[in-house]
Amino acid sequence: QVQLVESGGGLVQAGVSLRLSCAASGRTLSNYGMGWFRQAPGKEREFVAATSKSGGILDYADSVKGRFTISRDNAKNTVYLQMNSLKPEDTAIYYCAASSRTWYARGNSGAYDYWGQGTQVTVST
Repeated sequence: QVQLVESGGGLVQAGVSLRLSCAASGRTLSNYGMGWFRQAPGKEREFVAATSKSGGILDYADSVKGRFTISRDNAKNTVYLQMNSLKPEDTAIYYCAASSRTWYARGNSGAYDYWGQGTQVTVST
């Protein structure tokens, strides 16, 4: 099993930047593809960003391309989501997820086996 804990969320104004962190324990993070998902009130969970085991592949939802950056530091067993130019529509609970699949899960939420508890990001106007 792998345990994931997100941090870095908060209440910010539009245009501000935040960096979310996902700290993993229990297993070596390099064995997992990693993804970030978010869920806004009354909305379904949606894909935000993903990276392959080595960090060689990066994928983003169209809504965050050019603003968000996913990265991973396997030596620190941590995945990050740098969020720039935040918009009110980015308001959501952000979840970190890990996939044990041998293939790259990308944005397929069903392929992720482990999920963090989430961290709230609220962007005000």
